[in-house]
Amino acid sequence: MLGKTAGGLYWMSRYLERAENTARLIDAGQRIALTRAGSDEDWLSVLQTAASSEGYLDKWGEVTREQAIDWLLRDRDNPSSVLSVMEYARSNAKLVRTAITREVWESVNETWLRLCDILARRVSERDLPEALMRIRQRTGLVRGAMHGTMLRNDIYDFARIGTFAERADSTARILDVKYYVLLPSASSVGSSLDNVQWESILRSVSAEGGFRMVHGHEPRPKAIVDFLVRDRRMPRSLAFCAGKIRDNLGYLAQDYDTRLPCHDKAEALAMTYLGRSVDEIFDHGLHEFLQEFLGDLAALGHQVETDYRFTE
Repeated sequence: MLGKTAGGLYWMSRYLERAENTARLIDAGQRIALTRAGSDEDWLSVLQTAASSEGYLDKWGEVTREQAIDWLLRDRDNPSSVLSVMEYARSNAKLVRTAITREVWESVNETWLRLCDILARRVSERDLPEALMRIRQRTGLVRGAMHGTMLRNDIYDFARIGTFAERADSTARILDVKYYVLLPSASSVGSSLDNVQWESILRSVSAEGGFRMVHGHEPRPKAIVDFLVRDRRMPRSLAFCAGKIRDNLGYLAQDYDTRLPCHDKAEALAMTYLGRSVDEIFDHGLHEFLQEFLGDLAALGHQVETDYRFTE
């Protein structure tokens, strides 16, 4: 496969996943903010977690809830806004149109058109929950079209690697919002407020039902971290995503009969981080663990681009 085609598939999938995950990050920030008597400055934490605070501050300066949400959803000056990344996803889908099925192309194109409608104007507080739900639904339809119509070959593998690289990044960032950036005073740790915020994190990654099946109804922080980091049954956990990246890179190694540096990095990512117990993670520091994971995940992504020559 041409590197440019492989890159188009990888980035189409990353951008689609990023659109959904930005909606989930806004939802996490909104749910946590509702439990706090904080100011609009709390939204700076969400912007920092989305890695888009610098651009926001350059353009707007003062942080307000309404402006932060608008920046994350629809501001064209934000390259990571939902509207921006959906446009990039559509452009990449158009680039690789001969490699994807008609159903996948049509679902990407329709998602772009629908989101342009939904985000044509600033979303009010009353309409925000429905808008976030629509974003998740539309990107889910694209994912369903891919699962249901794509041949399981190198085309599918590159798309899956992009999806799970972005998803692992998002789960780590959403966890970091709660534990490090939006954590209230030390006196609140273990309180009912703290527990409500942890439960909000579960809801934001659609994990509350699965968590209760495994760990019961009490939202204990260590159990939640264990579930979202180490549980390979949870489709948004770091372990699940790292496993899928490793598996799909392994299929490429078999198909091309070539093992590259990115395969070793994928193995190391799983072994270095996801072989630790939850107690070891907390002893090390959850924020530090997440930041190190994000750094190595980004390095893996760059290695995949280099090894498979996405720019050629």
